[in-house]
Amino acid sequence: MKIFNSLEEVNGIQPTVVALGNFDGVHKGHQQIIERTVRSAQDMGLKSAVFTFSNHTRTLLKNLPAVKNILYAEEKAKIIETMGIDYMFNIPFTNDILTMSPEDFIKDILVDKFKIREAYCGFNYSFGYKAKGTPEVLMHEGLKHGFGIHVQEPYKIDNIIVSSTYIRNLIAEGDMERCMKFMGRMYSIGGEVVVGNKLGRTIGFPTSNIMIDETMATPPNGVYITYCTYNGVKYPSVTNVGVKPTVGTYNKNIETHIFNFDRELYGKQIRVEFIKRTREERKFSGIEELSKQIESDCIMAKAYHREKGSL
Repeated sequence: MKIFNSLEEVNGIQPTVVALGNFDGVHKGHQQIIERTVRSAQDMGLKSAVFTFSNHTRTLLKNLPAVKNILYAEEKAKIIETMGIDYMFNIPFTNDILTMSPEDFIKDILVDKFKIREAYCGFNYSFGYKAKGTPEVLMHEGLKHGFGIHVQEPYKIDNIIVSSTYIRNLIAEGDMERCMKFMGRMYSIGGEVVVGNKLGRTIGFPTSNIMIDETMATPPNGVYITYCTYNGVKYPSVTNVGVKPTVGTYNKNIETHIFNFDRELYGKQIRVEFIKRTREERKFSGIEELSKQIESDCIMAKAYHREKGSL
């Protein structure tokens, strides 16, 4: 897959079938649009493409809260590539694009730059100045410029429309199992392992700690059954998200105990995948009570991993 990180880079490409959208979660609804795009391109002998923005469109809109990511940029590109896409137009969302009329957006970008022949988008896709561009506008302009448009109806699971907003809410609630159902993969957070208070090691449960990535949606404080990936290998683990109220005052972080693993990971990159929340974080009477609870948390997590055949 060839990735274009600016409109200026887009030159000498072949005609395309383009999936249009933010694709900020590449969730199951997004996946269906991309899959249809790939099939159509193959049938027509064209190149398949995804047109997305490298930053969220709300970053330029005033008086709106920042949108937390539910997928890292490199992970987004990797997933899209595995789906068979030829070109990824990963373009910065700028004021110039923000203020473009829908007609100019279509003519200058889709037609002239991307050589579009077919387009696929969701029912709520919007573009252009004040989001006045709609699937209906695309259909009208497509007739003028000679490209087809296919609009996907709402993709539902359990009669609920799959959306990135709904998935962010599931993450905020700690409902990792349902999140996995809607995303099509486990939610994960990665980072560099930092030095913690080393308490876990002294009580027999060493942990690898990573700081909260403020750009990412974060699960609520609590204990989770998890997988931890290091150096391309996935290990069964149990993870606490929180502030460790029993032992002092700390910033919220993620600390993971990896089963049957004794390597030192300070300074290394790890990725924690969240499977299931087992309890809320709470303050215990002391280290002894905390230690007993951690042992119980580990027993529960090990039982889950054994059942799944990963331990």
